[in-house]
Amino acid sequence: MSITGLVHVNVNCSDFDRSLKFYELLGFVKAIDVPPKNTEEVAAAVGMPPYTVKGALLILRNAKVPMMLDLLEWQEPNDSDPPYSHLYHLGIARIALASDDLDADMTHLQAHGVEFLSPPATVQMEGQPASRFVCFKDPDGTVLELVEQ
Repeated sequence: MSITGLVHVNVNCSDFDRSLKFYELLGFVKAIDVPPKNTEEVAAAVGMPPYTVKGALLILRNAKVPMMLDLLEWQEPNDSDPPYSHLYHLGIARIALASDDLDADMTHLQAHGVEFLSPPATVQMEGQPASRFVCFKDPDGTVLELVEQ
């Protein structure tokens, strides 16, 4: 295999402008606007008919390791079903973001109306330093996690 890293994580949303503001709150900035329409070849490559989308590639401003998010509002076709009702479904479940100061980040997010699923939890794995994490949801219900090691 010749895989060298992660290019991006795709998050679909129901309202691009609202979700963009939320992800900017987390430290992401818009890098590239996604074209509203693309070629039939590109649509076929992602298993879709020709489509219309509103979106952008976002980068995490202060990332120690580059992190890019592909934030998309599918306009045609469109599916308004929520992402999932629990984390034990198949497929991608949540996105974990590293934090250097979990308490300060939680305070910042709470000041902007973000609700957490629970208080922070501590994880201790054998031979590893303890870490703390907390989970919350984006405006459409995608679960995100902050992890402080």
